[in-house]
Amino acid sequence: MKRKYSAIAVIFGSCADRYVLQGYTPRRDFDQMLEDARQVPGITGIEVIGGWHINDENMHARVKQIADAGFQLAGVIPEIWANPKWGWGTFASTDPGIRREAIERVKVAMDLAASTGCNHVSPWFGHDGWDYIFQMDYLKAYDWIIEGLTECADHNPKVKISVEFKPKEPRTHILVSNTAKTLLLINEVNRPNVGINLDTGHANMGYETLAECVALMKRFGNKLFHLHLNDNYRYWDDDMIPGSVHTLEWLEFFWWLDRTGYDGWFSLDVFAFREKDKVAVARESIAWLEALSAAAERLPSAELEAVFQSGDAMAAQRILRKALLG
Repeated sequence: MKRKYSAIAVIFGSCADRYVLQGYTPRRDFDQMLEDARQVPGITGIEVIGGWHINDENMHARVKQIADAGFQLAGVIPEIWANPKWGWGTFASTDPGIRREAIERVKVAMDLAASTGCNHVSPWFGHDGWDYIFQMDYLKAYDWIIEGLTECADHNPKVKISVEFKPKEPRTHILVSNTAKTLLLINEVNRPNVGINLDTGHANMGYETLAECVALMKRFGNKLFHLHLNDNYRYWDDDMIPGSVHTLEWLEFFWWLDRTGYDGWFSLDVFAFREKDKVAVARESIAWLEALSAAAERLPSAELEAVFQSGDAMAAQRILRKALLG
């Protein structure tokens, strides 16, 4: 299968955390990020983050830069989490003015996506949650998210909205936190252009199995619209090279992506904090994905289907070992 690889531009930037606020490597402008991306064979798309890479003043110029560099715009991540004003919530804020502003920010991203033919935005409700018990009316919060998503979906039914979930950070508890809850929400919205952006690292944090996530999204509405690919040790959103930690689980993940017919973008969401050579990080990420994909294609599907019928774990282990190690 020929896969479409994209990257969030941040992989080529200087990454900061709460300890080193200025970033671990010198700051780089968007032109430099695109020049780095051009040095990575396989990457044909770029995703941009509102508030980081694009804003109301430069968004059309940014889109032109991306096209001039030879890339497609793979997605727009609306700016509803990178500004302090969102710190108490966006779609689920108790402030109706903030809710309205957040919805309008997603609509702006949708309009940009529509104007380019990209037709894809991926909102993340990172500040919609709670830190202390009895801090939130959960019923109202979910109602507000559903109402906001429905309004956005109807704003332009041709633009796909892929909701990204995450268990925690920046809030200690994020409302839209895992596969099942996200499916409940978007199936309540019940619009064909609303689905899920599966961030593999976020699913790992929630102790989910990536292949099962794919199967669930297929079973309950065919709602897997987009992928953000990275790995971690489950405790935190480390944003490491895909497959570098949970290698065997990624074989099953790729096998199920093929089985369920996923044909969207495979987008790198890797933060190269201390790695000075950002191009090397992206190249190694693509190399891992290609190697894992090839190994998954070597898996004998007929034998695996037989394992599903028998539940023979040792037969599954033999198949995996041979595909991976020979």
